Amino acid sequence: MDSSRTSHDVTVAMVADRMRTLGAHLDGEVVQRLGLGMTACTSARKVEFDFVRLAEYIRGKHRDVQEKMYEYVISRPELQTPVDTSKDDHRELCMRQLLELVRETGIRPFGYALEDPEKYFAIMEAIGSMDISLGIKMSVQYSLWGGSVINLGTKRHKDKYFDGIDSFAMTKLHHGSNVQGIKTTATFDLVNDEFIIDTPNDGGIKWWIGNAAVHGKFATVFAKLLLPTQGVEGFSNMGVQAFIVPSREMKTHRTLPGVKINDCGYKVGLNGVDNGALRFHSVRMPRENLLNRFGDVSRDGKYTSPLPTVNKRVAATLGELVGGRVGLAYSSVGVLKIAITIAMRYCLLRQQFGPPKQPEVGIPDYQSQQHKLMPILASAYAFHFATGQLVRKCSEMKISHDDELVGDVHVGSAGLKAYVTSYTAKSTSICRESCGGHGYAAVNRFGGLRNDHDIFQTFEGDNTVLLQQVCRWFSLVLFVTWMLA
Repeated sequence: MDSSRTSHDVTVAMVADRMRTLGAHLDGEVVQRLGLGMTACTSARKVEFDFVRLAEYIRGKHRDVQEKMYEYVISRPELQTPVDTSKDDHRELCMRQLLELVRETGIRPFGYALEDPEKYFAIMEAIGSMDISLGIKMSVQYSLWGGSVINLGTKRHKDKYFDGIDSFAMTKLHHGSNVQGIKTTATFDLVNDEFIIDTPNDGGIKWWIGNAAVHGKFATVFAKLLLPTQGVEGFSNMGVQAFIVPSREMKTHRTLPGVKINDCGYKVGLNGVDNGALRFHSVRMPRENLLNRFGDVSRDGKYTSPLPTVNKRVAATLGELVGGRVGLAYSSVGVLKIAITIAMRYCLLRQQFGPPKQPEVGIPDYQSQQHKLMPILASAYAFHFATGQLVRKCSEMKISHDDELVGDVHVGSAGLKAYVTSYTAKSTSICRESCGGHGYAAVNRFGGLRNDHDIFQTFEGDNTVLLQQVCRWFSLVLFVTWMLA
């Protein structure tokens, strides 16, 4: 090496030599002259694909019903949610959106929820993409309230309530995940053939009930069933059962005697959903309001059930409500798709910095931007197919009632709901950051998506509790496998 050359010259020469070597791998003539074989990747033409066919495949067989809903809302600007709407206006708009979508498009989500869950979830994804509050309001009406009546009740309940589905109640102040710790009681009055619903104290108040503050007229209430003890004074606790409890008059919409409804007020997000708190004081209702699929009370106060223990009855009852958790996992993926789509579209148009006197470089070419967005894009595809499979398993479960399939859906929905919602919550913020200052504009939706989605990590099962359930299940499987080995 020439001693007169500086270390800087040496470095420049090494870099230039390295660049020539790398360039040779991309130059066909040089490769052939050196006798080297080109890999399929470097010799192939630019990748092309039919994005229309890809979109059709991704959106599945129910894309037509989604398009019908999109076209209807686009044609009705007054049904589109403004960025700066107030809480009260947002609530009324959500109710109007839901009523008009159902009545004027001829789409009947509740029927699909019972007979074709895959189609129902496709409708829910379309509605949620327009306004997450609207998607949650629909889910409360059809999945939670409607699902509880149909899945926990019998023919008499379906005949009476199918056309009047309205509200749902389960969460309380003190006992969220501990269902058997519910304080609300349902005492059977043998003389009048009625149940008496009571909230014993503030700890038993049922909080965060969707549709309860303004629009709901009925609630499915979970309460401890107390039956008169035969031959002695006192009552026997038969465990948690579900009851249909009217909360408002059908015509006047006035709150019924013994029912106290409080508005939960302005929230971090989902302000189009009117969440309320319910308290009951000696609210009477006929014996037929007991949702009696897994446990019934006769006229003389005797309890019968096809399941032998309280734990099995509670498990069966909650198992029928797993569709809500499946829906949340599926809907969370929908939020992730929207966020990454907005971020990628902005990214493809934005340019920043570059060589002197040269056009600026598109920000997708920066590794830092790729490291932010590409894993989210890949995960959105993965989660799309994973939750789609979960929905199909849930549909099969509704038809077959196979015990093994019930277990798979329970564990799968717990794991996916916890993981996907946590991932989406973090990724929405990353997508916002990747769009710089423009990502902070409310019109670009990141703030609304992030705030509306945040509660997905809590309702239908706190994510920490759900992950513990998954771990417990896998620990049990490993133990059984080890015992049988």
